[in-house]
Amino acid sequence: MTRVITLTTDFGARDHFVAEMKGVILSINPRATIVDITHDVEKFNVVHGAFVLACAYKWFPRGTIHVVVVDPGVGTSRRAILVETERYYFVGPDNGVLAPAAARDGVRAVYDVSSFREWEVSTTFHGRDIFAPVAARLSLGVPPSSLGRRVSEFVMLDIFRASSSNGVVEGRVVHVDSFGNVITSIDMSHVRRAGFSYGDVLDVQVGRARLRLRFLPAYGFAERGEALALVNSEGFFEIAINASSAASALGVKVGDPVVARRA
Repeated sequence: MTRVITLTTDFGARDHFVAEMKGVILSINPRATIVDITHDVEKFNVVHGAFVLACAYKWFPRGTIHVVVVDPGVGTSRRAILVETERYYFVGPDNGVLAPAAARDGVRAVYDVSSFREWEVSTTFHGRDIFAPVAARLSLGVPPSSLGRRVSEFVMLDIFRASSSNGVVEGRVVHVDSFGNVITSIDMSHVRRAGFSYGDVLDVQVGRARLRLRFLPAYGFAERGEALALVNSEGFFEIAINASSAASALGVKVGDPVVARRA
């Protein structure tokens, strides 16, 4: 059986970790197709890993198995989980890194796979010893219920929560990209409920910064150096400065609160 397995980690490209995970997968299912989403998640940064996955997962074929290893709690009491959603499978640590993507796709079932054994499991590399073989077995058609025990909940990340009420959207900064764009947990559904339209002038508070800016379809509709708000290509509400870094100019960081309303 051919099925896509993606890998998202904070391992980087210098060490042997990614190669070992791929070796495990291919030893169990030589026909698996392995795709690297990224191995440059910021070290130990669960929120960064969750954001990358939440952006990328939906562009893969139905039935893809997404494996994530951003796992500062490896070897402790944190669980290893498999989440079955409407279209995908997600495998990784139960620390919230899978939650935003899984929730967006619609969770069908969650399984604790901590006790899964293909061989003796190390206390420091569950990516190789649990997550990779679980993904490989899934890719061969093994049902999730044969790989772990069904459970009723898994860890969520509060930073990805957002709300819209009475024309006001609220959320938090979840990512600053390499251009300095400030990406929030607020998505298009919140923006629509708030009644924002392109061309509206918004009052926005992000961290300690208070701004009055236009809500526009794309960066190029703003003047060079002008701050703007938009909904980006992944559907997240974003604060940007055309041709410059909004994060640097505004002193914004991940976790800062965001509130926006029409002026």
